[in-house]
Amino acid sequence: MAKTKRPPTAGHACLDCGYSAAKWFGKCPDCGSWNGVALTPAGEGIASVTSLDLELDDSRRFSCGVPEVDRVLGGGIVPGAVMLLAGEPGIGKSTLVLQLIDGVRRAGRSSLLVSGEESLAKVGMRARRLGIATGGFRVAATTSLPAIEAASVAEGPDLLVVDSVQTLQDPTLDQGAGSISQVRDCTARLVRHAKESGVAVILVGHVTKDGNVAGPKTLEHLVDAVLTIDGERTGALRLLRAAKNRFGSCEETGVFTMEQTGLVAVADPSAMLLEDRCTGTPGSV
Repeated sequence: MAKTKRPPTAGHACLDCGYSAAKWFGKCPDCGSWNGVALTPAGEGIASVTSLDLELDDSRRFSCGVPEVDRVLGGGIVPGAVMLLAGEPGIGKSTLVLQLIDGVRRAGRSSLLVSGEESLAKVGMRARRLGIATGGFRVAATTSLPAIEAASVAEGPDLLVVDSVQTLQDPTLDQGAGSISQVRDCTARLVRHAKESGVAVILVGHVTKDGNVAGPKTLEHLVDAVLTIDGERTGALRLLRAAKNRFGSCEETGVFTMEQTGLVAVADPSAMLLEDRCTGTPGSV
């Protein structure tokens, strides 16, 4: 007797945190919210099955033009990877992504910057202050997710930078920009776009007062790497770390100082940290 295939079944997901389950639930077991569940459609078709007997190497990686960032990423940017760069306001996120775009461009690759927080004039002013040539600099000012996807398809960049993920809006959703549903769904669509097109994506994100990445926890699960940039806004030192990295180690730290020309890599962090040590007290070396 032939075995009857079971049709795919729909599921249920919490609109606040993204928790999913096969059965309906009134109270989310994960975040505790009530009556915030939505039906998720059943999957269609059969997934493509392949083997892991593939030649796995780093030849597809490309440099971002900033050696310290390449090292933190594990050897450069992987095509199709989605990276989240998070940090406090004013810490240097927008400055760093401009330097990365310039480095990628100088290496002969294309890039596209989507600014949802700053006007094109302000982006241009920052680029000129950093000494970045703006000729051929591809940039768009929009928060519309469909417009971003269309621009990426039309331009075909190697690197797509979105500043910031909290400003993205999908017009098919009722919630406003920055809401849990908007951040989660827009990120999921950009991840799918990256995997299908091969474009590497950097999403700039904010952090809360507690130092956590703003938005639903699923945001960190969706992306391939989570980079954090830390430091005192009143000081010059900046530290770049990978809290998550599917393509490399999380043990590397990039050390920079914030200068007028942007973030400058520190060649010898130990020597810099020892400059201000007190040498006149008993027991000091």
